[in-house]
Amino acid sequence: MTIDPDAKKTALRMIPYGLYVLTARDQDGEIAAATINWVTQASFEPSLVVAGVKRDSHSYEVLKRAGHFALNVLGKGQHDLAFTFFKPAEVDGDKISGVGWREGAAGQVILEGLPAWVVCRVVDVRADGDHAIVVGEVIDAGVEGAIEGRPDDATLWLRDLGENVFYGG
Repeated sequence: MTIDPDAKKTALRMIPYGLYVLTARDQDGEIAAATINWVTQASFEPSLVVAGVKRDSHSYEVLKRAGHFALNVLGKGQHDLAFTFFKPAEVDGDKISGVGWREGAAGQVILEGLPAWVVCRVVDVRADGDHAIVVGEVIDAGVEGAIEGRPDDATLWLRDLGENVFYGG
């Protein structure tokens, strides 16, 4: 069976993606942060989320050593932060690529000024492709301020970054 590569690319790009900054800090204090968009909730009880993380990235290496990670939800209008964390993060004291942060559960990095976050304990990693599938059990969560309307309407979506920004396919 032959697959039409253009049809595959278009079909896969029809899956909607929110934008998140995955942060991890290992036992030596090394911090990584990267914009990711392959995220979904996978279980209610226990609360599990799944994230796709590039296997050749610094964030993946730090996450594996840390055993925990945080998903910081980007909100509408935070386009600049999405683009900031597409590049390797720079840690300078109490800022990561110019963004303030605080310590969350398990010592993980919670970015300031984002609408919500979850801290997860890594329970499984499947590394079959160019991205690893990381399953995390939610051990802490927070929402910064009141969310008006549907919570998912507050999330910055990949499509919000413009007509020429795609991932997948």
